[in-house]
This record gives sequence, structure tokens and C-alpha cells, in this order.
Amino acid sequence: MTTTPYVLVLYYSQYGTTKQLAYAIAQGIEDVGITARIRTVPKVATEITTASPAIPDEGDLYCTMADLKDCVGLALGSPTHFGNMAAPMKYFWDSTVTLWLAGNLQNKPACVFTSTGSMHGGQESTLISMMLPLLHHGMMVLGLPYAEPALNRTNRGGTPYGATHVSGADHDEPMSKDERMLAVAQGKRLGLTARALLNASL
Repeated sequence: MTTTPYVLVLYYSQYGTTKQLAYAIAQGIEDVGITARIRTVPKVATEITTASPAIPDEGDLYCTMADLKDCVGLALGSPTHFGNMAAPMKYFWDSTVTLWLAGNLQNKPACVFTSTGSMHGGQESTLISMMLPLLHHGMMVLGLPYAEPALNRTNRGGTPYGATHVSGADHDEPMSKDERMLAVAQGKRLGLTARALLNASL
């Protein structure tokens, strides 16, 4: 590998709350000495009249197939849309067949994260929906262990399937201390696993 090894933090965020989780996870990754590369995906529309620019006007860069192919680990996040990942993220994964055929993501560690507007808005089913393409790609999916005290303590977001955030009906609720702690912990776990696997392959 010619570039510095990095863990890809790939998210879609409609109101900015999933983006907050992405940055907390990236912090955890970098806390253990691994570079985090943050990327997003463009919106999709039911009727396409013009293509989205390759580089967004503001915010994080769009993910390329090279970003995904060359990562040493992946944190994948999407808001919950009816208990499932959002359409832009599903559209992105539907375009990764070439990487699947080549086995480019096999044996790389991954985790998932999400945000919802309500307490019972389908967080866990959304996390599972994001795990499915990762399992098909042969990735090793990591959850959050109950060794994390905040997982037993939280009364909002946070599941053993992955970090979550309850953003409220207007999507303006800040992350709780426990939600943030769990997101950072998930990033650290992913970063440590990626580093161990990378060192084992040298």
C-alpha cells in the first residue's frame, strides 16, 4: 500500500446528526493512532435531470470506489428511514459489485452507526440493514460490547449493534454524554482491530 493506512468513515446525513456521530467515531479511530478518512455520499432523486458535481460545494467529499477499496477498515453510517438505511447509502452500495467480485473488502473490519428522530424509530433494524452488504463483501462486522459502561447506562441512543443517537422530532437534540462516549469507543475498537490486522499482515 503506497498511502498511509486509513479507516474510512462513510456516512449519509440529512440533518447533520449522523454526521456528528461520524466525527465522534473518527475521533476514536484517530485516538488509537490510525488515520480516519471521512466521506459522504450524494443525495439521490426520483427524477434525474442533472448529475451531482463530483466535488460537493461544501462539507465532506463524496466517497469514491478507490476510497472504499483501499481502506483498512470501515465505519458505515446512515439515518434511519423507515427502519432501513437511507436511499443514497443503499444506492452507493448497489454500485459496489466490482469490488465484491474482486473481493477487495474481504477480511477488513467494519462497524455501523445510525441516528433517529425518536426512541423507537428503528435504530437496530437500520444497523442490521447496513451490516448486510458488509457481510456479503466478506467484512468482519464489529459491535459494541457491554464492557462499555455507557451501554448499560444510556437511556437514549447506544446499542450492542453499533453507536446510535436519538436526535428528536426536529433533529436538534445534541448527543448525550453516553451517546458520544459510545461513538468514540466504537471508533477506538474499530481502529485497534484494523491496526492489529494490518500489523499481522506485514
